[in-house]
Amino acid sequence: MSLLDTLGLRLPIFQGPMTGSDTPQLAAAVSAAGGLGQLGCGMRSPAAMREAAAAVRAATDRPFSLNLFVQDTPAPDAATVQAAQERLAPLYAAFGQQPATPARWCEDFAAQFDTLVELRPAVASFTFGILTAQQVERLHGAGCFVIGTATTVAEALAWADVGADAVVASGLEAGGHRATFLGDADASMVGTMALVPACVDALRIPVIAAGGIMDGRGIAAARALGAQAVQMGTAFLACPESAIGPAYRAALARAQATDTRTTRAITGRHARGIVNTLMRHTDAQVDQVPAYPVQNALTGALRRVAAEAGNADYLALWAGQGVAAARAVPAGELVALLEREWRDASKNIAASA
Repeated sequence: MSLLDTLGLRLPIFQGPMTGSDTPQLAAAVSAAGGLGQLGCGMRSPAAMREAAAAVRAATDRPFSLNLFVQDTPAPDAATVQAAQERLAPLYAAFGQQPATPARWCEDFAAQFDTLVELRPAVASFTFGILTAQQVERLHGAGCFVIGTATTVAEALAWADVGADAVVASGLEAGGHRATFLGDADASMVGTMALVPACVDALRIPVIAAGGIMDGRGIAAARALGAQAVQMGTAFLACPESAIGPAYRAALARAQATDTRTTRAITGRHARGIVNTLMRHTDAQVDQVPAYPVQNALTGALRRVAAEAGNADYLALWAGQGVAAARAVPAGELVALLEREWRDASKNIAASA
């Protein structure tokens, strides 16, 4: 049975989870239009996960996904935190503030995972790390289809080995955080066109292509490479249902592929976004930046105050290399447009064969 038949989907279009930029309205609109909407719950508390899932279910009866970051709660030493705060102090000073130590570095993954099982979404997807086989079995027991995210064939095989039902093959073109959890981050920078067919050849479970896919031609190309669906994040960022503010939207509207870079300096984990003052400043000190989620938490308040001030220079402007092709239309309208483009592109491929 195909991936779409298994999930009861009409279209091979998954909205990227886009943690922090997603909304229940966005996920519901994509699901209602025939694709798979996703809620990025990596930074949501269990209570917020329940609230967001309830909002999607109130808006549509179609399948949707909850996505989590697989992560441990860190215990950084005080000296590391203090040094990081001192490096960030000049940026905070631009807003008349000083960096403070957050009450918590990240949400507790075990509690989030328990909540995910409780909520029983049609799809449970994961990034940043990998589950155990026992955790996958628990999700299967709750009726969830399990999807892992990989940036290399080795990572894709690791997800298959623990019992995942499908894998997102995320190329280096993708916006936001990289999912790399095995091997060297630089060596894991594999492009979508190379990664997808390699994963398809290596796996017996469905592959979902991600990274740089912005229109129906990209969907057709990914399907020609053997992917059963695509995951699109940057394409949905400009939709009015996303949670990004005016300054972020303005930066997206003028950005080109060459304006994006991958950095670990903003959050402590490699991520692709539009270059701005925050990226340049922290990149200059990248060797001293603490790992995610410590750096992410330490820059969080700065990014929030910058958003309130409408200042894009100090935001994390996550976006993929396809950013110039983003279209600021409602999500349901975008899905319908993508479907038309995909079907036209597929016909053209068949006609030229």
